[in-house]
Amino acid sequence: MDLEARKISFVQEFLRLESEEIVTHLETILHKQKVELLDQKMQSMSIDQFNKEIDQSLDDAKNGRIISAKDLQSKIQKWY
Repeated sequence: MDLEARKISFVQEFLRLESEEIVTHLETILHKQKVELLDQKMQSMSIDQFNKEIDQSLDDAKNGRIISAKDLQSKIQKWY
């Protein structure tokens, strides 16, 4: 069974649950696993990389490659 089929099967089984305690427990497990996965993916940035990103950001701003927060919010609203 591939991942997509397993997820569908899991969701179907989840929807049949009638125990709030089990749903709460599954929510807790899901949240914990997502946090652990994110922690594994996150790595500290070196000072050199940090400085390069700052320099790139300053160059972007200087050369007009920016978008205001208001314009960004407007674009995001159009996604939905």
